[in-house]
Amino acid sequence: MTTVADAIGAALARAGVRTVFGVVGSGNFHVTNALTAAGARFVAARHEGGAAVMADAFARVTGELGVLSVHQGPGLTNALTGITEAAKSRTPLLILAPAATNPRSNFYLDDAALALAVGATPVRVASADTAATDLARAYQTAVGARRTVLLTLPLDVQSKPAPLFTLPVVPPATTGEPAPAAISALADTLLTARRPVFVAGRGARGANRQIERLAERVGALLATSAVARGLFRDDPFNLDVSGGFSTPVAAELIKGADLLVAFGCSLSMWTLRQDKLVGEGATIVQVDLDRDALAAQHRIDLGVVGDTGATAAAVVLELDRRGVGPRTGYRTEAIAGQIAREGHWVDVPYQARSEEGRIDPRTLSIALDALLPAARTVAVDSGNFMGYPTMFLDVPDAEGFVFTQAFQAIGLGLATAIGAAVARPDRLTVAALGDGGALMGVADLETARRLNLDLLVVVYNDEAYGAEVHHFGPGGHSLDHVQFPPTDIAEIARGFGCSAVSVRVPGDLEPVADWLAGPRDRPMVVDAKVTRGEPSWWLAEAFRGH
Repeated sequence: MTTVADAIGAALARAGVRTVFGVVGSGNFHVTNALTAAGARFVAARHEGGAAVMADAFARVTGELGVLSVHQGPGLTNALTGITEAAKSRTPLLILAPAATNPRSNFYLDDAALALAVGATPVRVASADTAATDLARAYQTAVGARRTVLLTLPLDVQSKPAPLFTLPVVPPATTGEPAPAAISALADTLLTARRPVFVAGRGARGANRQIERLAERVGALLATSAVARGLFRDDPFNLDVSGGFSTPVAAELIKGADLLVAFGCSLSMWTLRQDKLVGEGATIVQVDLDRDALAAQHRIDLGVVGDTGATAAAVVLELDRRGVGPRTGYRTEAIAGQIAREGHWVDVPYQARSEEGRIDPRTLSIALDALLPAARTVAVDSGNFMGYPTMFLDVPDAEGFVFTQAFQAIGLGLATAIGAAVARPDRLTVAALGDGGALMGVADLETARRLNLDLLVVVYNDEAYGAEVHHFGPGGHSLDHVQFPPTDIAEIARGFGCSAVSVRVPGDLEPVADWLAGPRDRPMVVDAKVTRGEPSWWLAEAFRGH
């Protein structure tokens, strides 16, 4: 007999779901087996929180639907932090969540209320008769509207007989054509600018070529929000990240712009450094597929509703129609030379911090960058350390940088890296973690080892929750609760079957070079004892936003 659980699993696999992450319990046992029987791969995590983040990262890197399978009750609540991160990031993620229907059951939850509380969309499979339409609605919302969807699968409905069915084809998120009047207004605005800068966010992924062509046409410099880092990597007028991770020259040039155009970028306080990167009198334009995103986080002078790539291409056609030729704008030889000389953090001089038995995190990151192959994916956790890998580890493209920071939760970095490594096994994946976040997610070192992932885990170990140390320490507060005795993370990693090394000076990285040379048949963990004396400058920016 074919059941509702069988039909849902088979339908998702036939619709193209090729990888599912999760932890299996009694409630999701049958639907998970149905998925794998129909050809999908199941990646078992050691905690549902990690599984949710893995599915999120997989979706970010591949552009496919992420799928998470959890047990009823605690399986869902364990996954909530990862689900919240995905929902805030507009990740297309489908959560298969079995549910007890008897309010007296230990497993009973108000699933829909939980979903709404964290920004996800709830859909419930109401009966065997409606299973096909209910799943289609959830699938279309996740894929077509780029939403995180909680699909509730009541236990009593899962076991009902049901025929196999096929999901309708759902196109990717709509490529909305902008209104002609908006294109004309944007063209007018660009033609009055002398120093335009384009800032692209996650909503511009896949539209980099169209945006680059428009930037070249109107003389605009290019930058990205942190989550879209790498999008314009090869453009000579690329400033890299706008915000707390900007190089000094990037910050100077962005602040000097008389026009900022945000493509699929929310213009948050992080991207604009609490408005410090907005020059006096600068005009601000925002282009976004989501009307509600316009001016949601920052004032704008012009809003354009439309797909970022379609909008950029339409403006180029409008300039052609008007007979307007290429403009120099901000793209002068002098600016190109300045960016070439000073546009990367490795070009910015610094005085290394000196602490006995500890390595400056900049020195560590620069040395690692020189060792790593160009084909890499960098996944960064949250914390005081996070800017060092973000700024000093190069990435080949936007798919090479995974930044799960929408909820600002520490402890997601290892799972992010695992999801990214499953998505792109052709690249080395680097997980950059603080010691606090590494120990929060340490159980999934077993997952990484079991899967024999091509994974380098770098732990910036200051034996503390560094953000809190530097936030409260200057005020004279006790730090007893946020500082810890030394932990041998390398030895812990060896216990999981990983290769590992402790690093206090650059020469200690030699085993990493040996590991990189091959065969890389197990993950490598670097326990880097980093200096602790000074806070990061981006942390100071963050504190002003709290």
